[in-house]
This record gives sequence, C-alpha cells and structure tokens, in this order.
Amino acid sequence: MTRKQRLALAPAMALALAGAAALGSETPALADAHMETSETSDGGELRASVMEDMPALVDLYKDLHANPELSFEEHETAAKLAERARAMGFEVTEGVGRTGVVAVLRNGEGPTVMLRADMDGLPVVEQTGLPYASTRTAVPANGVETGVMHACGHDLHMTAWVGTAQQLVERRDEWSGTLVMILQPAEETGEGALAMLEDGLYERFPKPDYVLAFHDAAQAPAGFIGYSKGYALANVDSVDVVIPGIGGHGAYPHTTKDPLVIGSSIVMRLQTLVSREINPLDPAVVTVGSFAAGSKHNIISDEARLQITVRSYTDEVREQLLSGIARIARGEALAAGMPEDKLPKVTVQEPYTPSTYNHPEFTEEVMAGLSPRFGERIQEVPSVMGGEDFGQFYRADPDNVQTLIFWVGGVPMEEFQASQRGEIELPSLHSPFWAPDAPVVIATATEALTAATLDLMPKSGG
Repeated sequence: MTRKQRLALAPAMALALAGAAALGSETPALADAHMETSETSDGGELRASVMEDMPALVDLYKDLHANPELSFEEHETAAKLAERARAMGFEVTEGVGRTGVVAVLRNGEGPTVMLRADMDGLPVVEQTGLPYASTRTAVPANGVETGVMHACGHDLHMTAWVGTAQQLVERRDEWSGTLVMILQPAEETGEGALAMLEDGLYERFPKPDYVLAFHDAAQAPAGFIGYSKGYALANVDSVDVVIPGIGGHGAYPHTTKDPLVIGSSIVMRLQTLVSREINPLDPAVVTVGSFAAGSKHNIISDEARLQITVRSYTDEVREQLLSGIARIARGEALAAGMPEDKLPKVTVQEPYTPSTYNHPEFTEEVMAGLSPRFGERIQEVPSVMGGEDFGQFYRADPDNVQTLIFWVGGVPMEEFQASQRGEIELPSLHSPFWAPDAPVVIATATEALTAATLDLMPKSGG
C-alpha cells in the first residue's frame, strides 16, 4: 500500500480499530478513535454527537441482524422502526407498498428531502459465526425452507436511517423544509420501490426534491465513501427461454429435433449480442445462468430451458438486448428445422429492476459538501452492473426529482489489508460469510446522510 493510500485510509483505519471494540460493547474506544479523525475536518460537533448515539445504534444493529425477514415479510422490522420514528415526532404511515413505512417531519418552508433504507433479508444460511448471527428460517416463494440473513447489509442501512433521523430531529433549528424518511420493502426482489410508488408515495406524501440513500460495499475498506456520477447501477432483466424439441431415443437422433442442440446454438449465438451488436462504449451483459434439459443418458428430451440475466444502463441498449435474445432464439430454432408452432417461448420477467441514475450535478454538489468532512475517504468509483431498485424513485419523475445513492465501505481494515496483500479473498455481498465492520459503516453513513441533508435544507434566512 502506498503512502498516499495509507493517508487516505487513515481515518477509516482509526474507525476500524474501534469497530471491533464497539461490537464488544467497549464503545468508549470507538468514540475516542472516531473523534481523532475529526481534528482535520469541519463539523466535529456532528461527529461527536453521532458517536454518543453509537452504543444504542450498535445494539439496534445486532437486533436487526439477528432477526431478518424476507421480501414483503418485513412486518416485525417495519413495526419496530415505525415505533421509533413515532417516538421521535414523525408522522408515520405503515403498510405503504404492503410493508413499507413512511415517516414525515415538517419543519417550515424549504425543499423536501427523502432518505431511503431497505429492510429485507435474503434466503441465505448465515455462516459468519457472529454471536448475534441470524438463526431464523423462512419459506420463500420456491417453497423450500431456508435460513434468512442480512447478507446485503440492509440492517446497516436501517440502523444508519435511525441514526440520521435522531440527528435531524435534534437539529431542527439547523434546517428548514420537509424530511420524508422511508423504509422500503423487497429491494432484493426488485419490487419494493415500485410497490411504494404505486401505492401513492409521491401523491399521498410530500413529493421529494431530492432522494438520498447509501449501500454498504463489500470490496472497500470500512469508512470509505464511493460515488458514481450518472449511471451507477444497471437495468436488471431476468429472461426465461423454453425451447421445444421433438424427443426420442438417443440411438436414433435422426428421428428427433434435439432441444439441447438448439439451446446450445442459442447460447453460443448470444455471445455475439454484446461483442458484435452493441456499441463497445455501451456497457452490457448477457449471462446464461442455467441450462436444463433431459433426464437420462439415452433419451433426447422434448424440451430445454435457459435462464438468462441481462444487464444494461440505457433503455435503448436494454431493448436491443432483449429483442436480440428473442430474434436469436427464433432463428436458431428455425435453422434446426422446427415448425412455426414449436418455436422457443421467450419471457421477460416483470417488473424488472431499472438502472440507477445519480444526477451528475447533484452528485457533485453533495460530495463537495461532504469533502471537507471526510477528505480523501471520498472517492469517485466506477459504475457497476449490479442492480438496485432505488432507480425507481428517479424514474417516477425525472424532471423534478434528483437522486443519489453512494457506497460506504464495510470491510474490516485488517481483512482489507490482507486481501490487498493477496492473503485472503473477501466475501461478497450476498455471501453467508459477509460480516461488515458495522460500527464504522453506521457512524460514517449516519454522519454523511445527516450532513448532506443539512446542506440541502439550510435554515430559512440563514
């Protein structure tokens, strides 16, 4: 690691060293280390206030982590956090978009800022070995009982949401406007943001001028803040292709039309969609994740199935990829001699997850405001082809709503440094082993969200 990298990561390292202590309830060590990083940044008072809240926030995090719920099943989580918001003085509405929560705090004239956290866990059996690891089980849509885990950090998101709400309530004399804080269900299925919007999020409640959120990052050191201008995350489409064939005995293939061979031709031809049809400057991904056909050595099946994930940023490229998949599936079946009534059926699952777009000027404005506070801990990072339904909040009214989602690194510093030396492989998001440095993520995100909101809603006349 270079000297510049060490300097840039020094504040995060201080937080990381304290994070382990906080999870062991030795919160004074966390406070001391975090305060050290504020000596060269403005707004040390906000940082000190966040640190005072950390013992209770860490306890909340442990509770949320130990009690995850699957998409659209976040009943206990929503009720628990809704009660906290009511106690802070928010007007709270539950059941928005099935299990979502909307909390509104009106504080005079000014802009409306919406802060979003997602609530759902994943059907993953946790293997972190943490003392507060989830042991919950549930039955998802596939009907097979599974463990449930906050393997994507939504417990971090919710805890920082509470921490930010507390800070903004305590600082009502420092801002003017309307604060809308939402707890969104079903991000993992890509359905929750749209469900809340279709349930009147922008009609029944104050419509936001700005929407902010963060996501933990499993490949960045704890306390690091990353952002991307413009497209930050991708359109995500799930495509199912059912390929009919004419089955028969494996010893007499000339009497059949083998769907496995047709499917193989489709898979190979799909590789040219991105490499030969999409502009090289436009990011795109077509991945066949599943290919299923047949049941026995000597039987040629009468059907094959493909499952495909498709990623893009723009709507134009998305349409080009989806229409290309349909065209290739049809063409390969016709080339194999299949009749018109036995051509592949291509189904694009709805709703899909739209790409997430960070308004470039708005992103620069927010990050410029945070830069004096966090210094070189803030860095612009490349966009990714992962998906997040946060983009729905922008697409619902792109002419009037500006949005930004940023990353907060969560890898414990010792693990990050070991990975940089090639000694270990870091677990990814959705891994049963993902165990972030929770206190560092929560403290960083709470401070960042609070400071950004204060900047966006200056006191009238101030």
